[in-house]
Amino acid sequence: MSEFVSKVDKEARSKAAETLKKRFLTLLDQLEKGEPLVMEIPKRTLANTVYDEKRKLLLLGEEKMKRSFLDMNEARRFMQTVLMGSIIYDALVSDEYPTIRDLYYRGKHSIVLRDPKGKTHEENTWDEQKESDSVIIDIEVFTSLLREEMLILSKEKGKVVGDMRLRSGNDIIDLSKMGHGAYSIEPTPDLIDFVEVNADFVLVVEKDAVFQQLHRAGFWRKYKCILITSAGQPDRATRRFLRRLNEELKLPVYILTDADPYGWYIYSVFRIGSISLSYESERLATPDAKFLGVSMGDIFGTPKKKAYLSERERSSFIIKAKDTDIKRALEIKNYNWFKTKSWEEEINMFLQRKAKLEIEAMASKGLKFLAFQYIPEKIQTKDFIG
Repeated sequence: MSEFVSKVDKEARSKAAETLKKRFLTLLDQLEKGEPLVMEIPKRTLANTVYDEKRKLLLLGEEKMKRSFLDMNEARRFMQTVLMGSIIYDALVSDEYPTIRDLYYRGKHSIVLRDPKGKTHEENTWDEQKESDSVIIDIEVFTSLLREEMLILSKEKGKVVGDMRLRSGNDIIDLSKMGHGAYSIEPTPDLIDFVEVNADFVLVVEKDAVFQQLHRAGFWRKYKCILITSAGQPDRATRRFLRRLNEELKLPVYILTDADPYGWYIYSVFRIGSISLSYESERLATPDAKFLGVSMGDIFGTPKKKAYLSERERSSFIIKAKDTDIKRALEIKNYNWFKTKSWEEEINMFLQRKAKLEIEAMASKGLKFLAFQYIPEKIQTKDFIG
């Protein structure tokens, strides 16, 4: 199989294997010195998650936990971490591409234990996949390697299209010649090379259906943009791909979501990272991303601008907010990164109106309106929240 593996993959797996090996060999050093086996791992807790105002990122704090092999409460998790580390290392040096599901099955077995009285007991390495998934995250934090850098694959979710050529493996792929389809963003986005990009900005659309409409309408051709969909909550590969477009190619990024608290949160995950995975924000978040809409002001208007929807359209398109929507909005209002004048106005208008709107409502006014008036007009007039 190795003769078919691309040079980029070989270099990536060699680097990851060496990092993984070096990090876990510190445990061997402890043994040779006669010291108790202890792993120091940064705490993945809300209390240890901080918002960096200057960098506009959610980051993992400096608090660490000590996982000791001789502590009965931590011995099982210690064993799981070492076991998973060895499985990932073996996959790397064997030119394999495991999925997180594969890793769950490769490590799932029973260990037979014998107590001082001679009675045997069976202990599973892990019972459910969420247990092994959590161990993988521990290894990411312990080694400072993302699972994508360890060539652990996941289901492709995000899609992209535009006037762009990229190298994936040994092939050059032209994203301007995908027909009515689009390129699925691979789970190892750092192994992609940007060969040629002819674009002025990036537009990220929450909804896959709206992405397809804009693609077929030729939006990206007319306005020279890279068009991306996250198909809902973005996966890590899509976030990393977007970060690279912004950071390496200096392309402005605009996010288009539903006008509701869940759409706002999707935007914030793209921009500043997620609370649960703050350890990866420095490589996955795009602090320069702008919230293009759909905004409350687009629906109802403000003293400074006219609404895009008529009163009749509002009565047809808006959806009454549920109690869960209100609760989520109040939670988001308390996040430090939403405590700006523009976001406070947006959230307060939502709480006052108790109404939300899907992007599809704008398309219901006509696809030409959405693609050739609403979106370009908002970008041109800088009608977005930064």
